[in-house]
Amino acid sequence: MEQLEGKVAVVTGGASGIGRALAERFAAEGMKLVLADVEEGALAATAKELADGGADTRGVVTDVADRGSVDALATRTLEEFGAVHVVCNNAGVGGLGHPTWDGPLSAWEWVLGVNLWGVIHGIRAFVPALVEQDEGHVVNTASMAGLAAMPFMGPYTTTKHAVVGLSEVLFHELGVRGSAVGVSVLCPNFLRTNIFDSDRNWPSRLGESPGRPDEPGAQFIFDAGQALLESSPNPSMLAEATVDAIRGRRFVVLSDSDAAAQAMATRRDVVVDGVAPTLGFG
Repeated sequence: MEQLEGKVAVVTGGASGIGRALAERFAAEGMKLVLADVEEGALAATAKELADGGADTRGVVTDVADRGSVDALATRTLEEFGAVHVVCNNAGVGGLGHPTWDGPLSAWEWVLGVNLWGVIHGIRAFVPALVEQDEGHVVNTASMAGLAAMPFMGPYTTTKHAVVGLSEVLFHELGVRGSAVGVSVLCPNFLRTNIFDSDRNWPSRLGESPGRPDEPGAQFIFDAGQALLESSPNPSMLAEATVDAIRGRRFVVLSDSDAAAQAMATRRDVVVDGVAPTLGFG
């Protein structure tokens, strides 16, 4: 889809991080925006800032883990704008660092609900409209954690691997149908976001947040990741690459091609040569 000016973009998780960067980039292209987020205050502030800058913007409080909430987002988008062209299933949360055999199942329910079911709900709510108009693009946010695995990130890694696979399935299904709707999956390495502060949005329906466990290995991963985040690129560079991918119909969108190449080389060795998995992807 070459022409973006005047088109409608929906971005979940649009109040901060990658979602906000996508919204800002789409606004620069002259797109109309529907930003969705569970964090009401941050959503209102971001939507106002973009609207003050001249973008036709709506902010819709949305819990992507709730199918009805996402269906309502789609209904409002279509009622207000009459169409939708770019759907970014971007909302995501990090894990809490428990070993996979330990810790509360509520942590799994939370991460899978947002990171995986949020994408599924977005696909089911919006893709029928894209297919009917035979125009548009779906952007699903995964991670480098969808191409490689790290310890103490079980729920997060599980969801991101699933989003990569789901996105490829959707790509093929649309292709078999002869649809003009495109699909991209974002697999960024560390970017400067607040992903490690995700439990600020822990849902009350799951009880009290368990917090991070007293697990030395998990604490090491958290500390190293936090340090990397602070020195990482701004997510605006991923947003720019995403717009290029929409125009060029590129499937995988990266922020660090060297790290991705290393992850794929390691995966090849594990699968084909039978070597043991190694830690890290750059």
